[in-house]
Amino acid sequence: MKTTLLSLALCVWTVPVLAAPASVMVSDCWIRTLPGNLPSAGYFSVMNMSGNPVDLTGVKTDAFGVAMLHQTQSNGSTSKMVMVEKATVPANGTLKFAPGGYHVMLENPKQPVKVGTSIPLTLSFSDGETVTSECAVKKAGAASD
Repeated sequence: MKTTLLSLALCVWTVPVLAAPASVMVSDCWIRTLPGNLPSAGYFSVMNMSGNPVDLTGVKTDAFGVAMLHQTQSNGSTSKMVMVEKATVPANGTLKFAPGGYHVMLENPKQPVKVGTSIPLTLSFSDGETVTSECAVKKAGAASD
């Protein structure tokens, strides 16, 4: 009897903890690189599969010294890029990071960035989730697909 209880207790203690399913998914990630020491930009789509909005609050990569959330804002005939603290992905919706809108500004590459390679970006969300996506490096003027 003691052996059976001990075996049962060990089974319960060694059952792996199952993680909750991801509530966000990142797709179509690519990085537009510019010549020389000019900043690069990262683009992607974030799909929120939960019933609550979630904020993208940060981006990290080992390939660049700086990764910031930015948004292009237009005012009549002028546009400017501004740093933003977060970008909200609607409940059961998608937010696209694309040229002329939200993007990740990537500065101070640690090594030369080469077209045809990929760079991982790790995105952090307000619900504590992180997602890492491999991003294809493309030259300026390349299409997003």
